[in-house]
Amino acid sequence: MADVDFFFDPVCPWAWITSRWVTEVQNLRSYDVTWRFIALKVLNEDRDYSTFPEGYPAVHMAGTMGLRVAAAARNADGNEAVGKVYTALGMSFHNRKERDVFVADPHAAMTTLLADAHLPTQWADAVHDSSYDELIRAETMLGLERTGKDVGTPILTFHPGSAQEASFFGPVISTIPRGQEALKLWDAVEVLAATSGMAELKRSLRDRPSFD
Repeated sequence: MADVDFFFDPVCPWAWITSRWVTEVQNLRSYDVTWRFIALKVLNEDRDYSTFPEGYPAVHMAGTMGLRVAAAARNADGNEAVGKVYTALGMSFHNRKERDVFVADPHAAMTTLLADAHLPTQWADAVHDSSYDELIRAETMLGLERTGKDVGTPILTFHPGSAQEASFFGPVISTIPRGQEALKLWDAVEVLAATSGMAELKRSLRDRPSFD
């Protein structure tokens, strides 16, 4: 049984920062993290995209395409392969700011990323394979079942499948905590998640995302 479920869409910069915090804690405490899917395209399918900044439909579609590849990786090599695909996508989209390259030619960009990560390049064929969309939608709905609606990505579930299971949207953080700071934040968030009746703790002010 996993210690943590982490629901991500690879195009979300805030999910990427949170995921690097999760992997920091994973390494420090030898936690088992299950990588799950939540698609911004699904979350926003009932909204009028004309109210979004230009280019958002293509960006959300890019996220779904990345999740398709992650799903293909899971089918082939399991959960660890999903984490490797997410790392390749996240470093490209956010650290190196190559998201527009992916949007312009998803298959070519994904092939390059997989090759650079020493992963099977045939997984790139999944970018246009909509047969994975049912699974992506199902995991998106699972995340929403755990938190309620009107949330985004990431969703974090502590102790999934146990009597202590508890889920939250977020935390949305602008920098990646390391070492003891990562553990300190983790313990605080876990306590809040497990606290009966705790539903929301939020402020809208935030710094620009830092991926270092």
